[in-house]
Amino acid sequence: MLWLAEREVLRVLKLWTQTIAAPIVSSFLFIVVFGLALSGRISPVRGVDYDLFIVPGLMIMAMAQAAYANNSTSLFQARNDRYLNDILSAPLRSWEVLVGLTLGGVVRAVLIGAGVFALAVPAVGIGVEQPLVLLAAVGFALALFAALGVVVGIYAQTFDHAGFVNTLVILPLTFLGGVFYSVDVLPDPWRDVSHANPIFYLVQAVRYGFLGQSDVSPVLALTITGLLAVAVVAWSAWLFSTGRRLKA
Repeated sequence: MLWLAEREVLRVLKLWTQTIAAPIVSSFLFIVVFGLALSGRISPVRGVDYDLFIVPGLMIMAMAQAAYANNSTSLFQARNDRYLNDILSAPLRSWEVLVGLTLGGVVRAVLIGAGVFALAVPAVGIGVEQPLVLLAAVGFALALFAALGVVVGIYAQTFDHAGFVNTLVILPLTFLGGVFYSVDVLPDPWRDVSHANPIFYLVQAVRYGFLGQSDVSPVLALTITGLLAVAVVAWSAWLFSTGRRLKA
């Protein structure tokens, strides 16, 4: 299992300019353009300067996309190249195979999050108000999107299928989840629609961890995010325990 995990991590590190550096630069450009350049023209949100307000959402958005994209492409490629058959024939339990294949996306997401945070501290002076809430939110996010990448990588028939979920599902839901604004300022029915977005609760949990405030209760945000993570992780574990579609 450790060798399998090492292979997935090395896969990320060998292409670090694409897998790690590019998302960090992209997120930091959002902070510079929308935060530093426009913060003087945008009123503080709940008493928080706009450049600080957008950092938590941008960081978790980059981490979630990285965890999903890494694992979905890795699993699809392993199935397509029949490399996964060799892993399944090894004396490994199903959960060991799942953990080994998942850790690459987790490590990639953690490195991206650390990089964005390291750049945001001197740029906007962000801190961590509720570290335990932040750790729980990030942990749920990594479990949720890493497992989702595994599920999509198993079901995908082409690379386009994996990209479709990221581009047309995850990215729009993230942008509409309150990354750049507080949903409290939205008129009805858009405020209610935003509360039906599952990623909204993840963004709010992370924002509460950093800033100590959010649009909803942190308990509610963590509960919904945690339940989603458990459901998707259970789904991915079921696929590996049954072998369903793994050799298709």
